[in-house]
Amino acid sequence: MDDEPHFPETADIETSSAGYAARFAGPIGKWMLVRQENIALEFLRNANVKSVLDVGGGHGQLAKPMADAGMDVTVLGSAPVCAERLSDVLTTGRCNFVVGNVIALPFPDKSFDAVVSVRLLPHCERWQELIQELARVAKNIVVVDYPLASGLNKLAPWLFEAKKKMEKNTRTWRNFTHAEVSDAFTLHGFSRSGRQGQFLWPMVIHRKLGSPAISSALEAIPGALGLTRRLGTPVLAAFHRPG
Repeated sequence: MDDEPHFPETADIETSSAGYAARFAGPIGKWMLVRQENIALEFLRNANVKSVLDVGGGHGQLAKPMADAGMDVTVLGSAPVCAERLSDVLTTGRCNFVVGNVIALPFPDKSFDAVVSVRLLPHCERWQELIQELARVAKNIVVVDYPLASGLNKLAPWLFEAKKKMEKNTRTWRNFTHAEVSDAFTLHGFSRSGRQGQFLWPMVIHRKLGSPAISSALEAIPGALGLTRRLGTPVLAAFHRPG
């Protein structure tokens, strides 16, 4: 629409849509999201976070759990439509929504105890600028996720069409090395304080199996051996501002 803002990076419009939410529908989708939620909330609780900005969080994957945990949550989206999946927490006043540019956030420096951004970094072409802005407005901690450039993910360019046929609604993304993300945060005075891989087996396999019980069993042994923490993907990582 002509009256909607036009920003250079708007990947969160797609991730805030009902179509994207369908990727996490049903029991297996809930199982995957709980894994993400538990890791992210642990990072935030350990940092004693009270106020948090969720950049590109219109999908509600973390905004709702953070609000339920008693945090003062603000979600920034690239367009008003990004608020549609947040209607329940917005109407109850447990969350605020702001339209803005994800690579030029409309907030002063160190405005929030924490800044989180999931499902955005791998789809953002100007990801270095995104990280710069996340770090700028965070007082203490930034939490992001990214797919790891290792294992089966190294084959992503060749497997994309097969993945698209299996999942129907997947889209292109960028894989990262740990060093790429850590170095980008180091440039802005942040150091890594936590990092956790979510799944050793590809998420598309878990979706096709459709069974939380089977997926839990598949992930149990690599999890107990510490393989998932080190090699799993997507990765959730926390970065702290020293002092």
